[in-house]
Amino acid sequence: MSKTTFGLIIGTRGFFNPKLAEEGRKVLLEKLDDLGYGYVTLSEQDTQYGAVETVEDAQKCARLFRDNWEKIDGVIVALPNFGDEVGVVNTLEIAKLDVPVLIQASDDDLEKMDVDHRRDSFCGKLSVCNNLYQYGINFTGTGLHTCSLESDEFTKDLDFFSRVCNVVKGISTARLAQIGTRPGPFQTVRYSEKLLQDSGVTVIPVDLSEIIAKANALKEDKKVDDKVKEIKEYGSIPSSIKEESILKSAKLQIVIEDFMEENQCVAGAIQCWTSIQENYGCATCLPMSMLGEKGMPFACETDITGALTMYALNLASGEPSGYLDWNNNYADDRDKCINIHCSNYPRSFVAGDLEISNLDILGKSIGYDKCFGACKAQVAAGPMTFAKISTDDSWGTVKAYFGEGEFTDDPVNTPGGKAVCKVEGLQRLMDFMCQNGFEHHVAMNRTHRATILNEAFEKYLGWEVYWHK
Repeated sequence: MSKTTFGLIIGTRGFFNPKLAEEGRKVLLEKLDDLGYGYVTLSEQDTQYGAVETVEDAQKCARLFRDNWEKIDGVIVALPNFGDEVGVVNTLEIAKLDVPVLIQASDDDLEKMDVDHRRDSFCGKLSVCNNLYQYGINFTGTGLHTCSLESDEFTKDLDFFSRVCNVVKGISTARLAQIGTRPGPFQTVRYSEKLLQDSGVTVIPVDLSEIIAKANALKEDKKVDDKVKEIKEYGSIPSSIKEESILKSAKLQIVIEDFMEENQCVAGAIQCWTSIQENYGCATCLPMSMLGEKGMPFACETDITGALTMYALNLASGEPSGYLDWNNNYADDRDKCINIHCSNYPRSFVAGDLEISNLDILGKSIGYDKCFGACKAQVAAGPMTFAKISTDDSWGTVKAYFGEGEFTDDPVNTPGGKAVCKVEGLQRLMDFMCQNGFEHHVAMNRTHRATILNEAFEKYLGWEVYWHK
């Protein structure tokens, strides 16, 4: 994942010691350098100490931001002293970057409350935020109302904010591949392409027959041989699986990768049954798993909003995401359930051996020789964030739910890829999903990132959200 780049506004007000702004700017730049973040900010030659106070300062800063708009993922407003709320809001209003904004205010020192050292940033932050509210500019606060720029608390704030920026920018510029049409029996995965486009999401469709034709046309060369080797190293393949089946899977993945690169897609969804099995002769799960492990998530059954959700979780965490069904109760424990897919789980979801073999249910129906590529294992115990984005045509909105739980190591004797999940208040969540038209599909990630999704989805993307907690 590329490093986050911030636009920086260093606020100052003439009644207070401007040296505090100078010192704060230096500390902030050193911190961002140490943490590996990029930044765009006024120099000390542009304005006094590189800070923003006057309308002229705001115009200079806004011009700099506009000239670098492609680089800037979010804006940090730092208030080493009270700051000038008009200078800050004018900069943001003129620049019109439409990116997340973080407001930081520095602590005062009880031993330094004289005129030369007192900051009053505690008060100044209220004034800046009041102006942003008046102008309709959304912003994120730090965990503490005031904190030292050098503190661990602010380091955590920067990590949180950078992840929010990643989600907002990633979603609002996302290009998703739709490979094939949805399975006929699955009206649940219908979606509004126009509503997604309103949030900046572009869908690139391709007929499954084009992918199959290109895979069939591939000759065996070094690229194909390397992909076969990669597959064999990815998991354990039973000796009963024919080399021809592995070769088909390798060619399919190469063609999908090429399509994604040619169309600058970051995630996708594929028609995973039964056309691909009948007309080509393998499952799509393995290519989806391997691409997901590399940070390019793929959802099953042409579920585009599912792919978008997986991608959002990737952006929030920097870790691969999986796609599952809310599938079965777990005995009488009503806060646990079994989540299953055939499956396309990334390798990192599994602690032990990953078996790559044939689809079970579909193989029994149409023939196992057509169904190689299912990644079978139980998801390892650990933290988990679940989420699902959906489009609601009736209300003309994009909506989402999300929350946190855990994968457990409870046993479950069933084929395929499975996970036992524990979510407090699971019955309440299921009722919410049923009453509000959400699908049986769910994206999951092996981290806790619900706070980031909430900030990005609701505040900056303007979606309707339900945070289950």
